[in-house]
Amino acid sequence: MELDNNVVLRPRFHKDVDLSICEIIERASIVKQEVIDDYRVKISDHHIFLFITYAKRCYYSPHLHLELTENEDKTTHIKCLFGPDQTVWTFFMFLHFIVAGIFIVFGMFAVSDWMLKVSITSDLVVMGLMVVVWFLLYFIAKQIRYNGRHQIHELMRLFLRIIE
Repeated sequence: MELDNNVVLRPRFHKDVDLSICEIIERASIVKQEVIDDYRVKISDHHIFLFITYAKRCYYSPHLHLELTENEDKTTHIKCLFGPDQTVWTFFMFLHFIVAGIFIVFGMFAVSDWMLKVSITSDLVVMGLMVVVWFLLYFIAKQIRYNGRHQIHELMRLFLRIIE
């Protein structure tokens, strides 16, 4: 999986396997006991979450979410999504909403100042700064994903261990 040239911050892929959902969950339960020191495996209904343990986790550590869907021919379609730590992702979404809110508010200020024939320079400067901050947030998130790429590969190996 090539991650470095990918624009997507939360890489995803899918895979069809010749195992039933029950077999995959059983294998995940077995692997869960074998890797308890290095990984945390959480099984919830038809979802499996793979995490790095707290002892080895950093702010950039990813997790892998597997969604299991049964096909008509008794095989299983697995949708896989890599994501950052939930705390980091929530914080980044909070920052994005703040930036967007400031951009919209100063956009409204700019329109009202323009209608009142008052200088809109300061409003446009703040809006421009919010665009710069938004791009900065994107590149920070891309750097976080880059820092966690070796752990992404570890989780991928764990996923392959479960389905093979």
